[in-house]
Amino acid sequence: MSIPSLEDLRAVGAAQQPTYPDLDARDRAVEKLRKMPPLVFAGECDALRDKMAAVTRGEAFLLQGGDCAETFEGVTAENVRNKLRVLLSMAVVLTYAASVPVVKVGRLAGQYAKPRSSDTETRDGVTLPAYRGDAVNGFDFTPEARHPDPQRLLDVYHASSATLNLARAFTTGGYADLKQMHAWNTDFVRNSPVRERYERIGDEIDRALAFMEAIGADPDELHTVDFYSSHEALVLEYEHALTRIDSRTDQPYDVSGHFVWIGERTRQLDGAHVELLSRIANPIGVKLGPTTTADDALALYEKLNPERIPGKITFITRFGADKIRDLLPTLVEKVTAAGAEVAWVTDPMHGNTFATDNGYKTREFDAVIDEVRGFFEVHRALGTWPGGMHVELTGDDVTECLGGGMKLSAQDLEHRYETLCDPRLNRAQSLELAFLVAEMLAGRS
Repeated sequence: MSIPSLEDLRAVGAAQQPTYPDLDARDRAVEKLRKMPPLVFAGECDALRDKMAAVTRGEAFLLQGGDCAETFEGVTAENVRNKLRVLLSMAVVLTYAASVPVVKVGRLAGQYAKPRSSDTETRDGVTLPAYRGDAVNGFDFTPEARHPDPQRLLDVYHASSATLNLARAFTTGGYADLKQMHAWNTDFVRNSPVRERYERIGDEIDRALAFMEAIGADPDELHTVDFYSSHEALVLEYEHALTRIDSRTDQPYDVSGHFVWIGERTRQLDGAHVELLSRIANPIGVKLGPTTTADDALALYEKLNPERIPGKITFITRFGADKIRDLLPTLVEKVTAAGAEVAWVTDPMHGNTFATDNGYKTREFDAVIDEVRGFFEVHRALGTWPGGMHVELTGDDVTECLGGGMKLSAQDLEHRYETLCDPRLNRAQSLELAFLVAEMLAGRS
């Protein structure tokens, strides 16, 4: 399959793209990116696609999570380790409860660009370009910082490379040992104000590990994990420059990440993002919001996966807790009836965002849980598989989302509100979410 030229994609029209004042500088940055080695390999993407096929069949569950928007300053060993720690800890709980493999995918090593509702931002009568993520410009509200700089695309590449190296070292070097992960969860249960709710699952995992130790079972799977990277394929210059023909399969792959997705704002059927991603062999996600019809979803499926390759397409629904029970059933029913085999995944974050009276963009933990619960209820009623969840989270003790076991209030947000874009679940809230979803997977709630 051929790759359309960048010029052809631009001619088609692409939403949510930066406006670079210096086109020569943009083109030079793109040419440098084209010469860079791949960040991921085609065989790894194929392995993930096979795992996503298992999710589609109801034989595995996807856990996908990480920062709303990565930052260059966040590329540290401690930050990467903390994110991996919370994701892998969540996966331990979910694996045990579901008794199926959990596919672990991070929103990391590439999640540096963000769509915005407006091209500009105005403060005190001063209007500047909106912050579109570190891939495009800086967060500080100054003309210099907000200037779209194509050199940042090369910075994204190097930051992503460093992050992937750290992630691979941690997940293969003993850091992902199952017993260690469970010990961290035990600390959470011990210190959580809602600990009694979760001690049952923790005790069951303890007994299972003790049994395996008693019989001398120590498989490699207890000590290492397969971990994959993902991000929204937003800035065309970056994604196109890192789309390469694999010499083994003669197929194009976007080697910027294992799994890339199309956002709610860029899923136009005749748009450049759908066109580019329809040509690659990676597993692909599509965010579907409350305006999505079943016809929209089916048209996207046919465009992105005309050969109907298993595991290729994941539909990530982001309806909001108040809409999911009304809107999701028809979508799932019609897509399933049409024979389109997809992985259904819930994003319970983006449909539940609001601003507090004291000016913070936040989410209510109970609304997040309610959307996940609605997602499970719909799939159980239809006899289909609730394939996973896609969440914005961090391994740090930030105060960005309300509620949870620590009962964070609007006044608490000011203590550690660190996101540059959307609010994330902190470590305690993320693990609490995992325990609650574990109960849903086990049929206890």
